[in-house]
Amino acid sequence: MRPDEDNDFPRADGRQSARAREIARGAQRALAIRGFRVVPEVSLADGRRADLLCVGGDGEIWIVEIKSSIEDFRADHKWPDYRAWCDRLLFAVASDFPVAVLPEDCGLLLADRYGGEIVREAPEHRLAGARRKAVTLRMLRVAAGRLMTIADPEAALEPLPRV
Repeated sequence: MRPDEDNDFPRADGRQSARAREIARGAQRALAIRGFRVVPEVSLADGRRADLLCVGGDGEIWIVEIKSSIEDFRADHKWPDYRAWCDRLLFAVASDFPVAVLPEDCGLLLADRYGGEIVREAPEHRLAGARRKAVTLRMLRVAAGRLMTIADPEAALEPLPRV
């Protein structure tokens, strides 16, 4: 049986540019300092894939959308759908990104490979309890599957169902 791709660690697979990976790395460091734990590249129940799915110590769920260029942002029309799966939605970009094009009703995190800083807080739109539980369980199962893959790379993990 083929392991579900969510169990595999995100790696250079043609979907992310080197710049996007550096922004993601710095964003994860910045979020960790704030007490968040981050799982990159998590498929959601609607088929979308969150660049960074984050959970705080209080259970708050954030999604961070990485944008490596203005072209990347302009070509993406799916990011508004992420609001349905998080309490707060942020964009993470490099410091030379033209931030004026980003929607003001999303948070903004400036990042490079070494770290990052949230320069605009994201407005809160709280998830309903059932949705929060489903997203939290999805994140937990993806993270646990990735840890299992480290411990036993030959294990045939069943694909995760869409929740």
